[in-house]
Amino acid sequence: MSKLIQALLTGIFITFILDFFIFLGIKLNYIDFYEIDVYYNILFADHQNIYIFALSSILLGLMVSYLPNKKITLIVLSFLALLSLSTLIHGVGNTIGADILMHKNKTLKDTKHSFMGDIYYNGRTTITFYDYELKKMITLQKKDLI
Repeated sequence: MSKLIQALLTGIFITFILDFFIFLGIKLNYIDFYEIDVYYNILFADHQNIYIFALSSILLGLMVSYLPNKKITLIVLSFLALLSLSTLIHGVGNTIGADILMHKNKTLKDTKHSFMGDIYYNGRTTITFYDYELKKMITLQKKDLI
């Protein structure tokens, strides 16, 4: 039983490190690039998919602990590390950030105005929005929207 727990904890640790670099690349190359006001911790916590994290943790932990051929394990982990580190490249991080966070051609309404544009970030209390009519980024409070 202890080797199974060790495998799970190892998988969680490896997956956490890979996720850290993915979200760091998104923060540096998408969030900071568009000057969106959000902290790394909130970005990480709000957009972490628990099912993917759990499945990755289990698979990586079992692979590291139980796979007898360590060469395959090293190759897989190196490949995953290169993929997660690739988000630190501006084009890759910006594209992945846009794929995850951006919603194009949306209409938002409050009591007085109607806004048409792209949602760049949908936060806990605010939405960072590019308005086509104003041709600039605006921040909308979620509580004010209909």
